[in-house]
Amino acid sequence: MPARDIIHGAVKAALIKDGWTITHDPFQLQLANLHFLVDLGAERAIAAEKEGQKIAVEIKSFAGKSPVYALEQAIGQYTVYTTALTRTEPERTLYLAVNERAFARVFDTPAGHIFIVDLALKIIVVSQEKEEVVKWIP
Repeated sequence: MPARDIIHGAVKAALIKDGWTITHDPFQLQLANLHFLVDLGAERAIAAEKEGQKIAVEIKSFAGKSPVYALEQAIGQYTVYTTALTRTEPERTLYLAVNERAFARVFDTPAGHIFIVDLALKIIVVSQEKEEVVKWIP
């Protein structure tokens, strides 16, 4: 099993505080002959008369020396996992979870905004210290 990102615990706790039930840790995903491990699977009932919401969450801290390399890796994984989910579990939405520092450093920038818009990235920003969801994009 791959190593967990350093913010894994904070993201998991934040999602639970936000009303999500963690259903998979990690979330296993199969597409044809390929097997993937997304960091978390979670679901939440919206209301009694509506279907529950399901998400998969890939967690990235962008803590390395090169934010560009980390961004390339994260976008690559996000694209692969989105494609696989669309084919196998279309009711589940993929999110990229990052802490506030990573969001400010990588995504809350002119280039970051371009990636969010052009690639339709869905992002969860988490306060690592408070273990709370700060914002959902979109």
